[in-house]
Amino acid sequence: MRFILLTVGAIALIGCRQDMHDQPRYRLNSASDFWSDGRAARPAVKGTVARGMLKTDAGLYTGKINGRDVLEFPFPITKEVLARGKDRFAIYCTPCHGLTGHGDGMIVTRGLKNPPSYHSEALREAAPGHIFDVITNGSGSMMSYGARIPVKDRWAIVAYIRVLQQSQNVKLAQLTTEEVEKVKASERPAAPEKKAAKKGGSH
Repeated sequence: MRFILLTVGAIALIGCRQDMHDQPRYRLNSASDFWSDGRAARPAVKGTVARGMLKTDAGLYTGKINGRDVLEFPFPITKEVLARGKDRFAIYCTPCHGLTGHGDGMIVTRGLKNPPSYHSEALREAAPGHIFDVITNGSGSMMSYGARIPVKDRWAIVAYIRVLQQSQNVKLAQLTTEEVEKVKASERPAAPEKKAAKKGGSH
């Protein structure tokens, strides 16, 4: 009797349908006869915004307000932000713009055209929003990095570019006495090395 019950139970289990576990579904970009456009995937409802993608701060996300470049950074610039900007600059910008932003990156040694120097008067006076916009959307032969670099990292790069510009164009009158002495010391010619005296005299 027990054997019969086990056999009937096994047959019943084999016959169980798994629809609750493996429900019918469409694969990505597959076709469907149910909808008039023949697509299984449904377009997003007009006006809907994905979670976390409501970009209400135009200055932060575009670098512009009412079509004009923003003149101030949209959040405080700290040492951590500058460190992040330096790190991202080294990854994304130095191949073209070089370590100091003079437009002498690796691509120039490969025969490509020099990009503009960040130390030109035009770019030193450019608003932060302008530089952010160029990083985001590209300009001339420069590609867009909007899809590659997150928004806050783009602003961090802009902040680091401002540091580079300041470092290469600072006026002597803006330095402290200690800093002036360091500059003068770096400009002094190195003292000639003294040759070591030969031991044992001449032969």
